[in-house]
Amino acid sequence: MGRKALPKLNPSVDFSRNFLTAEKVPRPWDPVALFGRVAPLEIEVGCGKGLFMRTASEANPDHDFLGIEIAYKYSEYAGYRLAKEGRTNAVMVHGDGQKLFPEVFPDASAVAIHVYFPDPWWKKRHHRRRVMNETFSQQIERVLVPGGILHFWTDVEEYFDMTVELLHAHTKLEGPIEVNERPAEHDLDYRTHFERRMRKNELDVFRSQFRKPQ
Repeated sequence: MGRKALPKLNPSVDFSRNFLTAEKVPRPWDPVALFGRVAPLEIEVGCGKGLFMRTASEANPDHDFLGIEIAYKYSEYAGYRLAKEGRTNAVMVHGDGQKLFPEVFPDASAVAIHVYFPDPWWKKRHHRRRVMNETFSQQIERVLVPGGILHFWTDVEEYFDMTVELLHAHTKLEGPIEVNERPAEHDLDYRTHFERRMRKNELDVFRSQFRKPQ
């Protein structure tokens, strides 16, 4: 289940509009500077190679998508693919979501936040490094609009249970709301590349949604 090397980027493709480093994200937040408009915003934290960003931005052209990925090579590749596919409503950012949320996003600025298969940091002494922690869960609640949705998926049942308890203890988000698995219609008909790997290997995926009260 190891990851394949990323394809080489074509140097003739200008993907500067679809890929930024964290320091270049507008402060204060300015969606017009990034997307050329104001539209409902969805944020993905931990995008990997960007499958969700590509498919969601294509399926929802009336929404804008901002992806945050801490690994430079993956965030760059995801931005490159967005540019190749002509996405004007999706931008990748290389950076740490836990730092960007309090620095960049105002209250009630996103209709949805997506966190798919975050690093479980298996050793107990490393659990403090997990993205789903008390501080970040409260940032998610703050950034969501009333009625906004947190989408959280993991392949680690212990992490799923811990996150549910964490959100109940430290936020007013309502859930978990069950998300049913559906058959994939083609090889890229998955939420993320990681989900595709898990399901093809017949491994469990724990899916949930949480809603910010109106």
